[in-house]
Amino acid sequence: MNQPMNILVCIKAVPDPEQVIHAEGGAPMVAVDDGTDFQMNHYDEFAMEEAVLIKEKYPETVVTAVTMGPDAAQKIVKRAIGMGADTGVHILCDYSLSCDSAAVSSCIAKVAGEKAADLILCGIMSEDMMQFQVGPMLARRLSIPWATAVVRESINMDAGFVSVERELEGGLTALLDVRLPALLTIQSGINEPRYPALSKLLRADASRIQSIDAYTLNPPESKVQTVGYAFPEKKRAGLILTGSADEKAGKLLEFLREKALL
Repeated sequence: MNQPMNILVCIKAVPDPEQVIHAEGGAPMVAVDDGTDFQMNHYDEFAMEEAVLIKEKYPETVVTAVTMGPDAAQKIVKRAIGMGADTGVHILCDYSLSCDSAAVSSCIAKVAGEKAADLILCGIMSEDMMQFQVGPMLARRLSIPWATAVVRESINMDAGFVSVERELEGGLTALLDVRLPALLTIQSGINEPRYPALSKLLRADASRIQSIDAYTLNPPESKVQTVGYAFPEKKRAGLILTGSADEKAGKLLEFLREKALL
């Protein structure tokens, strides 16, 4: 790759759960409105940091942060620029649409095509929906290779591929060479996300953020709807041991024997 690399980082604006989850009559309810405060999805901070680390190694790299959400989501694009992104894209929509993986992947795919992204980085999941879907769906829409749960990456610019280490179940990892352009979902702990620099935050004005109405990108009709909320059912009762240390040890030993754990 002889030309500068374009990296697109997908970030999500998520609400503070303590602010938007309410229990009325014993049943939970989620209410997100114009007054809701949003913050950058924690898992996406690692993706953003990884892009900046690549840019530090290859200074000609251009990093663009993209998010999809309501007006209040623009502040996390500014935060991304404060962390080191060059520009940002805000796909404007209501919060519910930003939680629809099919719609999000469709809209971002069109932006990625316009930006000619060589590498797309996503957090492994979002804090609010925890679905792990946008990254793989986006890669499929763009017909590019992808790898999830990446704990290490190294780009070979001359050969045009990225070497990755993926986290697997049971403490195992997999080593892959992935041809660029490609998409990676970044696992938390791969790096230490930096705080935004004040000087960069001050320069993160509207002129560096492209705003796009989501509906001009023709997102697909949602096939998912929220039918209700409920607290998790309590399936196991806790056992509290009482008495002296010797008595509690004896009760624990008896309990373990009853359960055939000894």
